[in-house]
Parts: sequence; structure tokens; C-alpha cells
Amino acid sequence: MNMTRANVPTTSLKSGTAAAMFLSLVFSLLSPLQAQAAGSRLDRVQAEKKVRVCIWPDYYGISYRNRKTQALSGIDVDMAVALGKDLDVAVEFVDSSFASLIADVTEGRCDVAMFAIGINPQRLEKLRFTQPHLASDIYAITTRSNRRIQSWEDIDKPGVVVAVAKGTLHEPVMRQKLKAAELRVLDTSQAREQEVESGRADVFMTDFPFSRRMLETTDWARLVKPTTTYHVTNYAYAMLPGDDVWYARMERFVADVKKDGRLLDAARRHKLEPIVVLK
Repeated sequence: MNMTRANVPTTSLKSGTAAAMFLSLVFSLLSPLQAQAAGSRLDRVQAEKKVRVCIWPDYYGISYRNRKTQALSGIDVDMAVALGKDLDVAVEFVDSSFASLIADVTEGRCDVAMFAIGINPQRLEKLRFTQPHLASDIYAITTRSNRRIQSWEDIDKPGVVVAVAKGTLHEPVMRQKLKAAELRVLDTSQAREQEVESGRADVFMTDFPFSRRMLETTDWARLVKPTTTYHVTNYAYAMLPGDDVWYARMERFVADVKKDGRLLDAARRHKLEPIVVLK
């Protein structure tokens, strides 16, 4: 006798629905475990003989690309090369930015982001970080001709315009910190600099490495330092959560370069010794 859906008892339908929901839950829980069992990112890196490293190529002292020669330099370029040597694989640098960082990592465009990623709550929700290798406070850059900004205390006042680059750690920090000054969020670091150089903004907020770039490569920039600790941020390398094997290998790498002196040597080479973290 054929039984149509209308003939099925209500209790059977409920049982079937409950079973389907249970199986769906089981499969959703198993998926990460199955992915882990299928092999970590470390397996793929070693199989392909290549590690893909996201960088921001405008980060002076960290991962900077010379516009004339196209050569990369910086502490995290050196560390990426060291990582490749430790893994015995080639290094492929992938251009990224702080605005696209989370998407680049979570969508698999690189295996690890190595451009001094500031650890903050927003990024911790999406990314997994190694132990920190650098730590920097926030600094301000103004022009030599700006008379309004003479000290750090002059920044958060009515009429002052503070520029930050979208996606950087300075955006959420300054949204929270500023009480009287106007915050202006720009799409790129270049736009942030142009706002200050042109006089449309009074200062832009940055960190120790980028402040060095402004002082060493321009004739108009002036550094304004906080008189006390303002907001120190730890910098580390970021990757997709969930792969414990790959995470453990990156943690081991950072511990190794701290212990054997490679990190400190690179920090000295790029004049970043004041912000290196060795413990």
C-alpha cells in the first residue's frame, strides 16, 4: 500500500524533522574537525613549496616597497624571508592593507599576514594572532608651519581636525579618545598625509615606524609625541583561526627568531629597536 505524505502520522513528521535537525547540527560541528583532519595549512605550504604572506607595501620599516626599484624592505619582509627559509619554501608576497586585512586572510588570499598587525578587539573577533614581536604607542604628525599644534595637549581641542586612515587601529582608538576635536577618516594613508600637508587637517595619527618615514622622507612633517603613555598596541602576525597546527608552527617561528637574535638584528637594521618585543 502506498502511503502519501498526508497519511504520515504527525508524530512521525516531528521525529523526522528532529532527526534532520540533529544530523545538521552534528555535521556543522564535524566540519571544522574534518577540515583539520584533512590537513593543515602547513601541509599545503610544504606540498606547494610556497608560503603566501600578506603585506602592506606602504609600511615604512615594516614592509615597504620602493616605488622606483620595486624592492621590498622592512623588518617583516626580513621575517617573512626567514620563515620561508625555516620552512624550506619560497615566499610569495601578497599586497594587502589594513582596510582589506580581514578579508584577505579569511578568504584565503594569503597564509599569514606579516605587516605588524596591531592586536585590537575588532581584529581578534576574526583573526588569530601570534605572540607580539613589536609594540608601539600612538604619535601625531603635523606640519612645521602649524601654529595651533605645539604639544600633544593641543590636539583634542575644539576646531582641531585629526585625520586617521580607514581600517587602521588608530580609527577605533581615536573615536574613543577624542572628546573635542573633529575626527576625519580617510580611505588611504596617502589621503591622510595630504589632508595634513594641505592644511585641511591639523594632525594625523600614526605609529613609531610610520612616523620615521615622515621625518626621513619629507621636509614638512613635524612629530608630536604624547607626554605620557597614550595607547600602546602590541603588533603580531595574523592568520585564520581554527588551524592549530599552522598556528603552533608560526608561534614556534616567532619564539625562535626572538631567541636566536634574528628579530633583534632586523629591528636594529630598520631602526626599530625601541619597539621590539623580545619576551
